[in-house]
Amino acid sequence: MTGRLVLAIISTILEEFAIVAIVIWALPRINIHIPLWGMILIMVAWASYSIFTFRMGTRALKREQPIGLPNMIGTRGTVVTPLAPEGLVRIRSELWVAKAEDGEIEKGAEVTVIGQERLKVVVRQNDTAGSRENTG
Repeated sequence: MTGRLVLAIISTILEEFAIVAIVIWALPRINIHIPLWGMILIMVAWASYSIFTFRMGTRALKREQPIGLPNMIGTRGTVVTPLAPEGLVRIRSELWVAKAEDGEIEKGAEVTVIGQERLKVVVRQNDTAGSRENTG
């Protein structure tokens, strides 16, 4: 079991005890009486909510980081339209507006992202043919 799961189980149990304490001791003091079946229904609903939020949180934490400018430096791609000095490159199956660092780059050339300029990636042509990793 992960530490996060253990913490979620312990916190849910403590929340359930708090619900029982409120229903048994606090509410009768202000003349509100909830029957046993009502308390069980409240506890089941709260447990279901806790399980739902735990699963959604776990799914969000495991989600792969989306592609974006901050984490693209060093990523390789292929030129789709000639960069003279701007054009399109394909990086991880996505098209990006790119600007060649210096000069022109022909269609089909392998490039590496070296920076960004607003919403454009700045690329440099690879010296060797290299592998086509991270391209699509």
